[in-house]
Amino acid sequence: PILSTYHTAILLNQPSLDRILPKIQPGGTLIYDTYGIAKPPSRHDINIDEINAMDAAAKLKNIKTFNMVILGGLIKVNPIVTIDDIRTALYETLPERHHHLIPLNEEALRLGGNMITKVSFGI
Repeated sequence: PILSTYHTAILLNQPSLDRILPKIQPGGTLIYDTYGIAKPPSRHDINIDEINAMDAAAKLKNIKTFNMVILGGLIKVNPIVTIDDIRTALYETLPERHHHLIPLNEEALRLGGNMITKVSFGI
């Protein structure tokens, strides 16, 4: 979708950060993955949180958990759903042959929530 402003943005690489950062509304939220960002953002009128989801996914020995780490960070910052809600949804929507992966995804969610960090500028 094409939007002119964003309340919340999750940005995973420098080109996206450069393009979207000016469009985040004052008071909005930016979450960025430290792995893909060479020049961190420095806006003082938005909430900025960083997460190293790539390293977390590597720690879990499954790069496919990257998105769940990011999601865990998001729901820590903006608790629109709970980990229990997500687990329930996964059991209801995933084919049973994939249910053995749900505990790993839950671990990734928790790890993301635990490792997301608010960026402060020491004003």
